[in-house]
Amino acid sequence: MSRRSRSVSGMDTGVGFFATHDAIDPGSLARLVEDRGHESLFFAEHTHIPAERRTPYGAGEELPRKYWHTYDLFVALTAAAAATSKLRVGSGICLVIQRDPIITAKEVASVDVLSGGRLEFGVGAGWNREEIANHGTDPRQRMTVLRERVEAMKAIWTQDEATYHGEHVSFERIWSWPKPAQRPHPPILVGGSGPTVLDRVLSFGDAWFPNHSAEGILERTQELQHRAERRIDVIVIGVPPDPGVLERYERAGLRRAVHWLPSDHRGPVERALDRWETAIADFHGA
Repeated sequence: MSRRSRSVSGMDTGVGFFATHDAIDPGSLARLVEDRGHESLFFAEHTHIPAERRTPYGAGEELPRKYWHTYDLFVALTAAAAATSKLRVGSGICLVIQRDPIITAKEVASVDVLSGGRLEFGVGAGWNREEIANHGTDPRQRMTVLRERVEAMKAIWTQDEATYHGEHVSFERIWSWPKPAQRPHPPILVGGSGPTVLDRVLSFGDAWFPNHSAEGILERTQELQHRAERRIDVIVIGVPPDPGVLERYERAGLRRAVHWLPSDHRGPVERALDRWETAIADFHGA
């Protein structure tokens, strides 16, 4: 299939995917998405799912099995970046509170350099309290941990000799290379839709990255732009193949609309891409 543009006026389009071992592999998917003209591809992350879980799944149904069958996030991102030349590759989202920030800073910088500066770093605190606790983080402190770990990674990316001291993260005078290809660092997309998420976006993010199912996205986008003293993008993931939704988001000035693809083999993935592209084409023709 020939390459063709998939932007919606000033708003780019991308796709999200749970990269699992029993679905199309990350490299093949990335080539497909790039060849069909989309701007970006985002991979979800879960290290594991506790077999005994009390935290309810937000979608209100049984947790899909793809949540505990995903590849490691940065392995999938590397495969996608190596298979493409223009596609933006990103985390949707990286569960930073479950990760060592020094190691994660190294992984982010490495993928960014190896991809030629094509990484989008979506971050969040996650929703599964038992999963969080298994990584040694108190779920009640997850937002503070998230902020400190992102701040610490920024220090590593931007300082030749990095130092950071917080309540949960602390190190003195460390060397860590490579530095990211993008300066000062890859875009940090802050996921979430809770009452304080805009505070986090303004504190340490370059964009807000909510799910389409979140309430009041357009109203909160206006609030964010009113409060911001710098450019803050809004990127929505989970956008349905609906030209009317695309029109509302484009008019609101959103940066990017991202549609979830099924974690499946190539055929079902291509059919889902067809539906997404039909919605984009219908909006262009409106």
